Amino acid sequence: MVVETYSAQETYELGKRLGREAQAGEVYCLDGDLGTGKTVFTQGFAAGLGIEGPVNSPTFTILQQYEDGRLPLYHFDVYRIGDVEEMEEIGYEDCFYGDGVSLVEWSSLIREILPEKVIRVTIEKDMERGFDYRRITVEGKE
Repeated sequence: MVVETYSAQETYELGKRLGREAQAGEVYCLDGDLGTGKTVFTQGFAAGLGIEGPVNSPTFTILQQYEDGRLPLYHFDVYRIGDVEEMEEIGYEDCFYGDGVSLVEWSSLIREILPEKVIRVTIEKDMERGFDYRRITVEGKE
């Protein structure tokens, strides 16, 4: 599936739609350059799960857990990870293979420990199409 959005709100709404459809045990791999809207997408995704509190990128903590939605959300930001062993220290397997949904920003940095079946979300911008234009590709979602 490829979706083009033209505002942060549209990116948020796509995230919200996917959050409503999310199932326990799914791992969403979210990749895109800095400033493409990964956090906005994630905020929408969390809203789709029924999470009402503020959702921010856990850049310095690697993992932020939200338990107040219909499913737990494990939000990883691995941009600053030095080694995949850091993921073991925070217990990533409990999240990836647990009862919640995992969303991993910058997932390409930890490719070797990702489950075989993941849902890949890639966000790209194209300044020629406008400042807020995003091309969002979702792969692995039936």
